[in-house]
Amino acid sequence: MAISSIMAMGPVISPDATKSSPTTFESQQKFGSFLKDAIQDVNAAQVQSDVMTEKLVRGDNVDLHNVMITAQKASIALNATMEIRNKVVEAYQEIMRMPV
Repeated sequence: MAISSIMAMGPVISPDATKSSPTTFESQQKFGSFLKDAIQDVNAAQVQSDVMTEKLVRGDNVDLHNVMITAQKASIALNATMEIRNKVVEAYQEIMRMPV
């Protein structure tokens, strides 16, 4: 089929194209819920690490490797969250320094 005959068929509209784009309020709500979920995931990793460490200290049947892996995962998640927060604050400060 030649490109010209395909172009003559007219534009193809995807099912998503007929939907209206989200409003600013809806976008803020989605971002807010995403941020809340991400922070809850980091908190859950921290809590799981604490539980595993307590089990190890009490002498429960827990593998040391699993305790260390859980603690490292929680540490990495927290560090990543802190770095993202720092970048967001830095970006905000940069925007505030811009002349109007």
